[in-house]
Amino acid sequence: MAYRLFEGKKHASSYWKYRISPSDDLIRQVLDFLEKRKGHPFELAVDVGCGSGQGTVLLAKHFASVVGTDVSPAQVEVALEHAKEPNITYRQCVAEELPFADSSVDLVTAMSAFHWFDRPRFLQEAHRVLKPNGCLALLNYTINMELSYPDCCSHTLNQVCKEFYAALQPYRSPHLGASSMELYREAYESIPYPDKDWQECVWVKRPMPLSSYIGLVESFSSYQALLREDPQKATALSRDICQRLMSLMRVTSVETEVTVAVKYFYLLACKPQEA
Repeated sequence: MAYRLFEGKKHASSYWKYRISPSDDLIRQVLDFLEKRKGHPFELAVDVGCGSGQGTVLLAKHFASVVGTDVSPAQVEVALEHAKEPNITYRQCVAEELPFADSSVDLVTAMSAFHWFDRPRFLQEAHRVLKPNGCLALLNYTINMELSYPDCCSHTLNQVCKEFYAALQPYRSPHLGASSMELYREAYESIPYPDKDWQECVWVKRPMPLSSYIGLVESFSSYQALLREDPQKATALSRDICQRLMSLMRVTSVETEVTVAVKYFYLLACKPQEA
């Protein structure tokens, strides 16, 4: 079954504000894979589980048309609020029932969303809508992000960050199993296409205020689960982690800029010409 999360307007807005989208280099790896298999023109890309649209907009300059889909009305509403590119549209629908004709889509992506789908049904649906030689790209990143700050020991900083992640572990959805990476690896093994690729370590670095790093962790489903169960405990945890990081950095402002490194992994697969 698919899981429905991230559906409140406040949480959807936090996605747009804090989530780290794939880098240009990461998107280029996806497009290079598609170009070598299918070639131009790039007509239609569909970004499934698009959330507030950070990943969707990255595809706009490469395709004639891009459609972002999400089950959450609040996420689609936030995506529409930030929609500027004329070739992007958004549709509310479930990932397992896409409103596209058979063999009509050049690229199907899911960026940090596939693990919430009914995975076998979604893979069947992606197969249905993809053109021959069209490609599927499933991207995600781990919660084990790393901080760095000038003149501060990164190891010490990240020990505190690891405590943050460990405190949230009991609130992690059982749907995700021990590791979301394993779910993607299982999908990679299950996809019958002969032409596919698996990468499990692509670092994406972003400068951001420390407050945004805290907001990023707070946008994760495990923190949101803790927030629902015990708002005081959740707030105290974030505040304590933030204060300890500021102390190590020897700064007094939560708006001090840090560098956050996120570990992406992905699978790419090309639908055969005869399928």
